[in-house]
Amino acid sequence: MRRKRPEMWKNGDWLLHHDNALAYTSLVVREFLTKNNMTTVPHPTYSLDLAPCDFYVLPKMKLWLKGRRFISIEEIQAEW
Repeated sequence: MRRKRPEMWKNGDWLLHHDNALAYTSLVVREFLTKNNMTTVPHPTYSLDLAPCDFYVLPKMKLWLKGRRFISIEEIQAEW
């Protein structure tokens, strides 16, 4: 963060969002983040129903398909 976005680093206007990988949840990493007063945003537990790309794609897909009626999945796939 300090090297890539120095302007954000200086004024502390950023949040750390990382996944639940063991490397990120280890005691050493948590102690480092706490010692340096770094704000973290917890990552939701893994779920097959929630993938990060879904949050970007699904709203756009819903807008595109809104108000249309389809008989089969193949019809939806062809339209999308």
